[in-house]
Amino acid sequence: MRFFRTLSVARSVMARRSYASEAASSNGKLRLNFTVPHQAILKDFEAIQVNIQSSEGDMGILADHVPTIAQLNNGGVVEIFAADNKTRKYFVSGGFAIINPDSSLNINAVEAVEVEQLDVEAARRGSEEASRKLNGSGSEQEKVAARVEHELYEAILLAAKA
Repeated sequence: MRFFRTLSVARSVMARRSYASEAASSNGKLRLNFTVPHQAILKDFEAIQVNIQSSEGDMGILADHVPTIAQLNNGGVVEIFAADNKTRKYFVSGGFAIINPDSSLNINAVEAVEVEQLDVEAARRGSEEASRKLNGSGSEQEKVAARVEHELYEAILLAAKA
């Protein structure tokens, strides 16, 4: 008897399933909200395209993109092509990008710095110092910390070249 009740409930749940409704038209506009914990970098910003580096790979996001949640790479670059034909690039240390059905994109980063503001010489010196520590005779914990530093500095140098 219990089996038939369970089967009846399952049928009623299945009968209520339906397809998603069509999202409202975006008129070809991508609305971007880009934040870090202490500030909103861009709010309701009109973009033509946003390129991100995520754990799923590089993504180019346009208006009417399929809804997605993507984890941003540590040491990745977010590239924003604005409607005024200006391109903005930010170096980010992780976070998430949420693409909504209404052609809005929310990027929540742990930290973000404009690529133009990166100090390439300081990153180069930091990378060399971390490399020396990594190849030195320090403890395993010191070598792990040096590896993280080295990877960060190399990501900064790569972002500055792009």
